[in-house]
Amino acid sequence: MKIGVFGGTFDPVHLGHLIAAQEAHSLLSLETVLFVPSREPWRKSGKDITSAEHRLAMLRLATGGNPAFEVSMVDLEREGPSYTVDTLADLMNYYGPEEELYFIMGWDALFDLPNWKEPDRLIKMCHLVSFHRPDYLSRDLASLEESVPGITARTMALEMPQIGISASLVRERVAEGLPIKYLVPREVEAYILATGLYRKG
Repeated sequence: MKIGVFGGTFDPVHLGHLIAAQEAHSLLSLETVLFVPSREPWRKSGKDITSAEHRLAMLRLATGGNPAFEVSMVDLEREGPSYTVDTLADLMNYYGPEEELYFIMGWDALFDLPNWKEPDRLIKMCHLVSFHRPDYLSRDLASLEESVPGITARTMALEMPQIGISASLVRERVAEGLPIKYLVPREVEAYILATGLYRKG
């Protein structure tokens, strides 16, 4: 079975996330795509992050209508910072070694991989599925080989519709009193408005 793994803060989940997951599911014939919200994103240590309770609730609202999507609690149930290599190890233990994991990530995150925890071990545990981002120039994958030997053979570069949405944009617009309709699923929009998330003060 081919399983997509989409980790992130999802603060909040937006249509760009959902489009990337759907494209990966379709283009790679994945059985399912697991959305894995981070408990303590190590790259965002010290930054103000919305509680896991709210981020999880919005993810469930956003993915509930798609039978190909699931939300995994694997990171939220593990104490300490969330590292992808630990997430993949837990998922491999749960699903078994015969299942294939496809880790979905942005092109910019791919080139940051040498700075992640145990990148050499990580690439042996999954296929890397990388989407180009509208604001990020493509770079030669060969440059990564020096830092993480074998990464090129484990990486699939996919194209997706160019949707220039980011979680920070959504948060900023809410803080400024601007609409977020059509940037996030309507259920997520309603949740943000009802709870007062991201408002100033």
